Amino acid sequence: MWKCPTCNREFKNANQDHSCGSAPATIDAYIAAQPEAVRPLLEKVRATIRDAAPGAVEKISWRMPTFWQGGNIIHFAAFKKHVGVYPGDLNPTPFAERLTAYHTTKGAIQFPYDKPVDYELIADITRFRVAAIGSEKRKS
Repeated sequence: MWKCPTCNREFKNANQDHSCGSAPATIDAYIAAQPEAVRPLLEKVRATIRDAAPGAVEKISWRMPTFWQGGNIIHFAAFKKHVGVYPGDLNPTPFAERLTAYHTTKGAIQFPYDKPVDYELIADITRFRVAAIGSEKRKS
């Protein structure tokens, strides 16, 4: 077992990546706390999402930068080897073919730092989520 010297939580793996301490209050604070080499990529992801969802509110949710507009549209977060984008469940999705280049789970997409990021894909997914949340709101 490995114990984080900052938060004293115990983990199975040595130096396991985790969040400890208090959550950042703003997206600016979140990005500023990341490694310098990753910050420009995070700023570009943020700008891409902001352009695709101009009516969304920026906030921190689940310790991640989040865009909200009647519901959580999309989150993103920095990790050791990738930036994760969390649009929620995309099934069924019109993006299946475009997502084959990335590791995905039901609600996450990993964009590795060592490969070009498809910002247009992030923008398209954001617009899809805005429309989906708007549709859900109209149904209720």
